[in-house]
Amino acid sequence: MLDLQFICDNRDEVEQNCKARGVAVDLDAVIRLRDERSKLIVAGDALRRQQKETSSKIPKASADERPELIENGKQLRTQISETESRQKQVETELREHQAPIPNMTHPDVPVGGEDDASEVHLSGQIRDFGFTPQDHVDIAAKLDLIDFEAGSRVAGHGFYYLKNDAVMLEMALVQFALSKLREEGFTLYTTPDLARDSVLEGIGFNPRGDETQIYSVAETDLSLVATAEITLGGAMQDQTLDIADLPLKCAGLSHCFRTEAGAHGRKTRGIYRVHQFTKVEMFAFTAPDSAQSDAMHQEIVRIEEEIFQALGLPYRLIDTATGDLGGPAYRKYDLEAWMPGRGDGGSYGEVTSASNCTDYQARRLNIRCRSAEKKGTQFVHTLNGTAISCARAIIAILENYQQEDGSVVVPEVLRPWVGKEVIAVS
Repeated sequence: MLDLQFICDNRDEVEQNCKARGVAVDLDAVIRLRDERSKLIVAGDALRRQQKETSSKIPKASADERPELIENGKQLRTQISETESRQKQVETELREHQAPIPNMTHPDVPVGGEDDASEVHLSGQIRDFGFTPQDHVDIAAKLDLIDFEAGSRVAGHGFYYLKNDAVMLEMALVQFALSKLREEGFTLYTTPDLARDSVLEGIGFNPRGDETQIYSVAETDLSLVATAEITLGGAMQDQTLDIADLPLKCAGLSHCFRTEAGAHGRKTRGIYRVHQFTKVEMFAFTAPDSAQSDAMHQEIVRIEEEIFQALGLPYRLIDTATGDLGGPAYRKYDLEAWMPGRGDGGSYGEVTSASNCTDYQARRLNIRCRSAEKKGTQFVHTLNGTAISCARAIIAILENYQQEDGSVVVPEVLRPWVGKEVIAVS
């Protein structure tokens, strides 16, 4: 979350940022509650001083004076208890109003909604098929790669089974991404599929409530994770890192679970928007220095691009507009791969994102760093980015590498793990 003092000292700037992001917040309530908390802290300190002074007088008091002092001490204890109780209530209300305030925004980010994103550049050549390309659902049906009916029977709409060579393709994507990230100096992890709600909230997700996209476990404080960003970031909750060890670069392999409420239509057909998928995620902790976190942001984007260039898939890189950033991101780049079967005549579909969240998540999760040169500690900067989201990468591969006879050529970099050059009807 944003620093409370920063919010109060820069109210106009924060308010304008909220408007640009389309977020409704009550800054009057934040400032009012901040002021009330300050008064309660001062009042509580004064009452505790009085109680201490009164207690110190009792042993020396005469028999006539002692009852009044004892009674005063009791009254002061009651007032202190009431003040502390009100302070806790105010702090809870203050956090509820402060938490939805989004991160500040990089000055170069385009203002607007999803359609106002700025295209940074294009990569790769969109293929001229010479025949009418099919979408991944039809391709998979002919090659027996995905079973939607079994998924629906077992878990409901939005679930699926990968089959046969699609299983090998997913495993190949995971192996390729993890191998790439190990070469880039990332520490590899498999992460839990569950996390405490406090960790989800710290990362910036809303695990409960009517608008949540999270699956929660009843009668627990646990939820299924929507991304390994949650578990990788949460792993350092309440930790203080040595600034000399930064940046820390982590990569997590996990399942991801999302309710995806209301997401239907031609462009979300098949496995584009599903309730469970496998993903390899990058996460980094850097020094609280915009130069270091900006450099890490560019590194994450470079890796994402090199993965899709190696897969031979055309894509475009976009600088996401303010209204589509989400609360934690200071700046976010999305990589959208060309999907010939998406919509009518093909379109680009998001396959990765890369966000610099500065100290927004670290402040909520209490992740700090210290250095020998500075007294005290500072909140680190955190960043995240998708290496491979398997379901969408499979869509792009099946649709871009399809052949007129219904077969699919396997990208060269994946062949050692898939074990063949072409997926065809057996």
